[in-house]
Amino acid sequence: MLAIARGLMTDPKVLLLDEPSLGLAPKIVKEVFAKVKEINLRRKTAIMVVEHNLKSLLEITSRAYVLDKAGSMPKATLRISFREAFLRRCS
Repeated sequence: MLAIARGLMTDPKVLLLDEPSLGLAPKIVKEVFAKVKEINLRRKTAIMVVEHNLKSLLEITSRAYVLDKAGSMPKATLRISFREAFLRRCS
């Protein structure tokens, strides 16, 4: 949360978060992502999140992109591939 607060000090239009849930307990992860969503809504700040925790991230996102082997997937297959990746991860 401190790193996010430091990032907000300059009132950015875009905030980039790299693995904000790394090493956190599941309860804390939910709190952090709830704050991220709140920042997006209240401050109208665009937020880009790089994250492996897809399940928690899906609850707050309006748009998601999946990188596969360091390349982005075609838009036509993105929705299907994202769903498959998410389901595989949660199984």
